[in-house]
Amino acid sequence: MLNAAAQVLTVFLAISSAIAIAAEETAKTVSPQFVAEMVFPFNAQHNHAPGIAELSNGELIVSWYRGSGERTADDVAVFGSRLKPGQSKWGETFLMHDTPGFPDCNTAMMTDAKGRLMLFWPVIVANSWESCLTHVKVSDDPSGDGCPLWDRDDTILLKPDDFSGDALHALEQMLSTLPVPLSEKQLANIDEAKKKVSQKLYQRMGWQPRCKPTVLPSGRILLPLYTDTYSVSIMAISDDEGVTWFASKPLLGFGAIQPAVLRRDDGTLVAYMRENGYTGRVRVCESSDDGITWGPVGVSDLVNPGSGLDGVRLRNGHWVLVHNDTAEGRNRLAVSLSKDEGRTWSFSRHLEDQPDGSYHYPCVMQSSDGMIHSVYSYFATEGKTMKHSAFNEEWILEGDQPAK
Repeated sequence: MLNAAAQVLTVFLAISSAIAIAAEETAKTVSPQFVAEMVFPFNAQHNHAPGIAELSNGELIVSWYRGSGERTADDVAVFGSRLKPGQSKWGETFLMHDTPGFPDCNTAMMTDAKGRLMLFWPVIVANSWESCLTHVKVSDDPSGDGCPLWDRDDTILLKPDDFSGDALHALEQMLSTLPVPLSEKQLANIDEAKKKVSQKLYQRMGWQPRCKPTVLPSGRILLPLYTDTYSVSIMAISDDEGVTWFASKPLLGFGAIQPAVLRRDDGTLVAYMRENGYTGRVRVCESSDDGITWGPVGVSDLVNPGSGLDGVRLRNGHWVLVHNDTAEGRNRLAVSLSKDEGRTWSFSRHLEDQPDGSYHYPCVMQSSDGMIHSVYSYFATEGKTMKHSAFNEEWILEGDQPAK
């Protein structure tokens, strides 16, 4: 039997050893990690607007649309590729969906808690953005090679409550704050928007996806949508795992489109949106009722040249936003990090920073191994492709490095 002094010494030594081990572990820093590769070789056609998801077996799948144009080209279809676990090269490109005679455009994807893959995209009915209808395909078991076997193919029909009164009021408020007079063409476009926002046809059609859905702790799915008819956004909401959908109240910031939605610990939802107006900044809006209603659309400190962005909440609670941080052009693509749920974006590093080319429309997610993945449209003189970058938070924190 140890005496009291010896017992105290033994406990003290054990505690000291534990503290030393903990300090040693803390001192071990995770090295920055970064890899990047093209999803497919440069292609002469228009390849644009990717989505990305991780399947339950750890493989990644990417979607995008390809054709001789966008909404005006009837040969546009949705394509995809897979990156198998442990591989560094993406597999062969395959057709994911084609609506014969109609363009299929912007893609977004997600996997749910049951491992099902959902693909979202708009079918352009009359070669204009305002004529589109968003569709969803579901694969109960998306594993394997090539295109997943689709178990369901639905149209997401939305019937928002008439929001014309609120929309016209918000539009008048915005017009009263314009820094410069509008041109005759701009005034004519506004008059046309005022007419369309009051019509059921344009309140119910023209909504299309760009960024991936956000799944709330309740299981509710928020699919961010926007319309180019009068440049506002809305959420398609599902409370039954994507079987049926209904419309939120719109995000009435004219010129604020293509939302990416992140959730704070207190339940507040924050939507970051592309600027399609005059502020030159990323637009922002919040919801405190799980996406049903949205407050005033404001302006963030983040510069935006009129290009898409995407964000993700990491498992440690930090937020990542991938965006073009230029006043004009899309030749620079940044990854920004916030440690205070979007209140400040104190860290940034560039995926692309080149004198020419266009690197834009990113999608971003965190995989089960903790890595962050971004895929984006990569336009260069050689052609067009999708580029995939995988990195960790330490790579962002390291900041831009001088050329070697």
